[in-house]
Amino acid sequence: MVNSSQHWLDDYARRLGVTTPTDAERDAILALAGTAAHASDRTAAPIACWMAAAAGLGVADALALAREVSA
Repeated sequence: MVNSSQHWLDDYARRLGVTTPTDAERDAILALAGTAAHASDRTAAPIACWMAAAAGLGVADALALAREVSA
């Protein structure tokens, strides 16, 4: 059985002990991934998202920084 992405994310978040991103946060995360992927190559997208999380950055700050690096 294939779960929707929302169900998968809800279950993953629960197991991580965090809340599922809001719609606005999801949009910003996808924008961050897109910025990284279009500025270099596709593999940069998930790695940039992981790096932002590891650095403790919020999504808005991570996206702003990614756009700065891409300029």
